[in-house]
Amino acid sequence: MSDANPSERDYRDTVFLPKTDFPMKAGLPQKEPAILAKWQEEDLYGQLRANRAGKEKFIFHDGPPYANGEIHIGHALNKVLKDMVVRSQSLLGKDAPYVPGWDCHGLPIEWKVEEQYRKKKLNKDEVPAKEFRAECRAYAQHWVDVQREQFKRLGVQGDWDNPYLTMDFDAEATIVSELMKFAEAGNLYRGAKPVMWSPVEKTALAEAEVEYEDITSTQIDVAFEITESPIPELVGAHAVIWTTTPWTIPVNQALAYGPEVEYVYLNIVGHPSGKTRLLIASELYDGFAARLGLPGISKGADENGVSVEYDGVYKGSDLAGTVARHPMHHLGGFYATPRPLLPGDFVTTDSGTGLVHMSPDHGEDDFDLCKAHGINPVFAVDDGGVYREDWPWLGGADERRRAVINAGFNAPDGPICSDLREAGALLSASQDYQHSYPHSWRSKAKVIYRCTPQWFVPMDKPLDVGDFDVAPGNPLGGAVAPFVAKDHSTLRERAMAEIERVQFFPEKGRNRIRSMVEGRPDWVLSRQRAWGVPITLFVRPDGSYLQDPVVNARVVAAVREEGVDAWDEARKAEFLGPDHNPDDYDMVMDILDVWFDSGCTHVFTLESDRWPDQRWPADLYLEGSDQHRGWFQSSLLESCATRGRAPYDQILTHGFTMDATGRKQSKSLGNTVDPLKVMDTYGADIIRLWALSVDFTEDHRIGDEILKGVADQYRRLRNTFRYLLGALDGFVGDMGDAGEIPELERYVLALLADLDGKLKHAIETYDYNTYTRLLVDFCNEDLSAFFFDIRKDSLYCDGADSTKRNAYRTVLDLLFHALVRYASPVLVYTSEEVWLTRYPDGGSVHLLEWPAVPGVTADGARWDALRALREKVNEAIEPLRREKTIRSSNEADVVVPAAEVPEGFSDEDLAELFIVASVTRGDSDGVTVTRSSESKCGRCWRLLPDVAEDGALCDRCEDVVAGMDAA
Repeated sequence: MSDANPSERDYRDTVFLPKTDFPMKAGLPQKEPAILAKWQEEDLYGQLRANRAGKEKFIFHDGPPYANGEIHIGHALNKVLKDMVVRSQSLLGKDAPYVPGWDCHGLPIEWKVEEQYRKKKLNKDEVPAKEFRAECRAYAQHWVDVQREQFKRLGVQGDWDNPYLTMDFDAEATIVSELMKFAEAGNLYRGAKPVMWSPVEKTALAEAEVEYEDITSTQIDVAFEITESPIPELVGAHAVIWTTTPWTIPVNQALAYGPEVEYVYLNIVGHPSGKTRLLIASELYDGFAARLGLPGISKGADENGVSVEYDGVYKGSDLAGTVARHPMHHLGGFYATPRPLLPGDFVTTDSGTGLVHMSPDHGEDDFDLCKAHGINPVFAVDDGGVYREDWPWLGGADERRRAVINAGFNAPDGPICSDLREAGALLSASQDYQHSYPHSWRSKAKVIYRCTPQWFVPMDKPLDVGDFDVAPGNPLGGAVAPFVAKDHSTLRERAMAEIERVQFFPEKGRNRIRSMVEGRPDWVLSRQRAWGVPITLFVRPDGSYLQDPVVNARVVAAVREEGVDAWDEARKAEFLGPDHNPDDYDMVMDILDVWFDSGCTHVFTLESDRWPDQRWPADLYLEGSDQHRGWFQSSLLESCATRGRAPYDQILTHGFTMDATGRKQSKSLGNTVDPLKVMDTYGADIIRLWALSVDFTEDHRIGDEILKGVADQYRRLRNTFRYLLGALDGFVGDMGDAGEIPELERYVLALLADLDGKLKHAIETYDYNTYTRLLVDFCNEDLSAFFFDIRKDSLYCDGADSTKRNAYRTVLDLLFHALVRYASPVLVYTSEEVWLTRYPDGGSVHLLEWPAVPGVTADGARWDALRALREKVNEAIEPLRREKTIRSSNEADVVVPAAEVPEGFSDEDLAELFIVASVTRGDSDGVTVTRSSESKCGRCWRLLPDVAEDGALCDRCEDVVAGMDAA
């Protein structure tokens, strides 16, 4: 013992304070790039592949983003989730390779290149096709390179030096080869059907390329004079149709009625239109009357002298055989042909008049009904959405007057309505009908249904995948099993069966894709553009196509050698060879829907020798919920048609990232969050923590305040690791015999074991926000606010050889090894920094596997009760602290309700666990707190009976200091 007065000695140098070089301030924007560079220099991904070779495989197949711009926050969320999938499976000890990919063909890229042409006042159509495609290829490659670096900066680990690109020659050849499987089996046909058509982009669009926006349209009521009918009194009357697309009236060819709908024959007196006898559905009279300004039925004349009476009521089926004439019949030719009234099950009484005008060129129901009655489309509207110059009504040279999506064309005073009004057929016209309408998600322009010759895959024709084996070299050995075929089921039936088999996370995704596949029309494969994989078919004059595997093999080989430019008219004879006369065939110059491209990625990635660590099928696909109608579906259909089953066993879906108020992010609104700026400000680990904290299965939010909250959450996690590193400075021991483990340490190890099981379950179910929340809550609530808080006295003040202190540090060591692994797929940079701070020569944390956690158990209910009582004590102390009656809980004498103290805890135990001077038990229901009258130890600052005076030492500290002084 020192001769100095104990009350005057400074004991700070005798306290074992945590010591670490791990800084409290993260500085992630500066540190992360250096860590990333180290990973790349050391080929961490290659090390991991070698480390996991031979382990159980987990195959995640990456859905390709478009290579056409900087990444946005949706990209960031998507890639972080994918990285979490791969890293967490790898952490479990599995071989989980990740091959990133990009979708490089199609309108997104072609449109951007065309924009550059337009800025230079150049016409794309005047540029040689090969030159234009080369520019598209270069444009796509530029953005692949840009996005690759941005995804790597997010900490996403993968085979970045060897990604798949749909524009790689091998990929293009594989896409052609897959198309030929459809062709050789007769699972393609050319037909004229109405499809979603973009007049701006001049091509057919897939449903996945369409978005819906609210618009205001012109609604009109048009009278078609009935010229023939089995109901004599209807001859000379007018059947009334209602439509919100006036531009389709010039190609009307029939009217449809509902066979079970009740129709009423109105006798109108005094209406300005001069039409006195009208036929509409009786249920829709009120809306019809409001549009025309008619009074109620049999209510007498209104102030304008207009009155309405029923002259007859008919069932829709009674109208069979009725014929009307087009309002513009006086133009002759096409318009002089009678317009039959046809039965349509799709006719409802939700709105309108209950009679629907039929234009087979511009509606699916219209097309099917008219086709069934021998009425064919007339193709009056060209690819730019303009009526042909030679069309008898609205033809001529002025394209502005003939552009069907032009608002003025459809307006009440536009050419359609004006001509109908002059013909005496327009009963009402108002530009006030609000509804949802499809738009191209690229050009944002309205689309139309347009009947054009296209190539289709039939959904309801029996298929047989048994004719095909997987390409040679496939690790599966030439055949994909199990086949659902050869059962001659249809593509729709196979796809529906697979939808029932596949697991969906969340489950609601199953219903979403089921409803889409159940009702989808035949798959439109063709696009009328330049940048994409050609539909490599040779077509005869009768519309049939060549099905010759030898010819197809030549084409595939040429594309593999030269890419899509190989499909050239100059090579026609070469491809056809000596067995076919080139004069007998035309080469198809349409390109494939890019969804077919991306639907084939499972083939040229999972089945390719280029990535030998892959295998088919994938365990998991992961994308946004919009891909139920996009990539999930195109991959499903392509694989079911060629392999008899889906290319995946599980689908995980995420929602969309909204702004902080729940609005859709939009540059025009100025509410976008740029992930690149977030990384520059906060670091990539903050984006990752945000992405893995939100309920990503639903639409979720991001904004400045949300990010600040995430950054605060991160700081707490970082401080947990900082405390562990400091407390474990110089640690080399262990806890010894299990019987020597203090009860508090056993309890914390039991909490760790429980956490371990829950985290594994979260990984198995892809419940990453639960995973992250469990990890954060454990660090904050179980460790920092409880375990660390209680044991800091032992850590700081017990002797170096103390069993309790050594047991505590042993548990801290176990916690460190577990937590740094648990955090590694979430905070990829920080966990590496933490690991290397303690083990500078220990390799990367990302090579480690799931921790081995002791299977310790504890009486959880007993500890829950103790912690609840501890919370009550803290709440009772807080007012005295605010009043400065006491400065810390160490100065408090506490009386607790005896009935609330769990068995097995002494008063001394409670004082230690509550971090107070003393605890006694009372009979009252509440907790009382007073300031202790004991003296304060000059080293540990506890107020204890064995401290003679303030500044003197308690017995424990006296022994520790004496030992240190002697040493």
